[in-house]
Amino acid sequence: MVSSGPGGDIRGLHIRLCGRPATGYARRVSAEGKIGVVLVDDHAVVRGALKALLDGQEDLEVVGEAGDLAAAKATAAELRPRVLVLDVNLPDGLAVDALAELREAAPETEVVLLTMERDLTLARRALDGGAKGYLFKDAAHLELIEAVRAAAAGEQHLAPAVAAGLKDGASDEERVLSPRETDVLKLMALGHTNREIGEQLSLSVRTVETHRAHIQQKLGLSSRPELTRYALAHGLIDT
Repeated sequence: MVSSGPGGDIRGLHIRLCGRPATGYARRVSAEGKIGVVLVDDHAVVRGALKALLDGQEDLEVVGEAGDLAAAKATAAELRPRVLVLDVNLPDGLAVDALAELREAAPETEVVLLTMERDLTLARRALDGGAKGYLFKDAAHLELIEAVRAAAAGEQHLAPAVAAGLKDGASDEERVLSPRETDVLKLMALGHTNREIGEQLSLSVRTVETHRAHIQQKLGLSSRPELTRYALAHGLIDT
């Protein structure tokens, strides 16, 4: 059980309860017509900024915080918030891989995901898993407010780039990397230059550049850091 006192703690979870039992507090928020939100991010400074943003709205209130997936499941089950806002990458796993468990723990809670990665594959998986929102952290701000309100109403809200990418007509098959593209991506993620990749794979630099362009187009990613995060998230390279 999650501690019900102010500043209760479980696996990095910190919940502001104003001296009330957790379930009672959640009901009080609902009775007041506010949308109860739980924030999940492993960086306290990020949670603080998002909390200030959401608490500044008359119809929203952050009722709990968590730093990892285990704590997120515990607090979602205890507080039953209307909306759960999660970072995609957490210390104990990817949020998209835990959506089924989170929704089972709190069936009435809707999920909005935040990420730094321009990864349409993860976005599609999130939506297929029942998430109502998928936003980029560097453009969240007021967009997050809209996404939380939309999720509470059972509606979907996506970052414009995600919405456009998922509507561009490309099939899942068209986005799957070929074996050679996967090899190139692995070496790129490990920091090798195009020339070094060509030498290892017996390819010309121009061919490597072509593979790289295809990879970026298929995945909707444009920079080496984004591609590296994608490779890590999908187990193509070890941390």
